[in-house]
Amino acid sequence: MKNDFVFVDEFVSGIRWDAKYATWDNFTGKPVDGYAANRIVGTRALCRALEKARENAASFGFGLLLWDGYRPQCAVDCFLRWSKQPEDGRTKPKHYPNIDRSEIVEKGYVSAKSGHSRGSAIDLTLYYLATGTLVPMGGDFDLMDSVSHHGAKGITQVEARNRQYLCSIMEACGFISYDCEWWHYMLKHEPYPNTYFDFPIK
Repeated sequence: MKNDFVFVDEFVSGIRWDAKYATWDNFTGKPVDGYAANRIVGTRALCRALEKARENAASFGFGLLLWDGYRPQCAVDCFLRWSKQPEDGRTKPKHYPNIDRSEIVEKGYVSAKSGHSRGSAIDLTLYYLATGTLVPMGGDFDLMDSVSHHGAKGITQVEARNRQYLCSIMEACGFISYDCEWWHYMLKHEPYPNTYFDFPIK
């Protein structure tokens, strides 16, 4: 890895993770190029901010579960190729039930140049420290639908409040939210704002 990039679990105590793109459980339906290990990678600056967020979350009885951090450019290119392939219906019901896969870029769910590739973006949710169960958020990771937007209609008051908990925790620790995805946060002062890395996670 580049000198400033680390495995997040080695620098942020007590976090959980499930690197979805290293598994078959993601919108492409198979492990994604560049993800050879089920680990979350990020910059040291990202880790410092996440450690603060973990402490902040714990004060409310929550823990952090991470789904994605640094994303190699080859993975982004894999997403773009997938979006142009014929529909096979395998992941559509779970991940993009109301749009065509060809629309995922236009709708803002995938970008040709992802902030994740700069190393200081994170996809995450909350879980209850007392039970280990995930906090209800009104939609799962990578549900490419308007219900995933901040301020979305069609979710319960409890789910909306939980999203606000996550947003408040992350913004207090130096992160910026992304309108289309309740789980996506970017470090406000990222160390590599103009560099898109492509080394694999292994």
